[in-house]
Amino acid sequence: MAQRSIEILIGRLITDEAFRCVFCEDAEATLERFMETGHELTPVELAALRATRSDLWARVAEQIDARLQKASLITRD
Repeated sequence: MAQRSIEILIGRLITDEAFRCVFCEDAEATLERFMETGHELTPVELAALRATRSDLWARVAEQIDARLQKASLITRD
């Protein structure tokens, strides 16, 4: 079950800009809320997510075809 949860989380991080922004601002709270919705993450997965540079998610998202991105109302200055 944990592997499926990590796949869902990473998928959201690279396709959902709003989720990614919230995660980058407060990864701990975002991970806690994610697990409260029934997703399981192992201590190893949590440690790996905490250790991953937050800019990685945005860089990967830039490589994904825009048609696979969730529409966002976030505006950039």
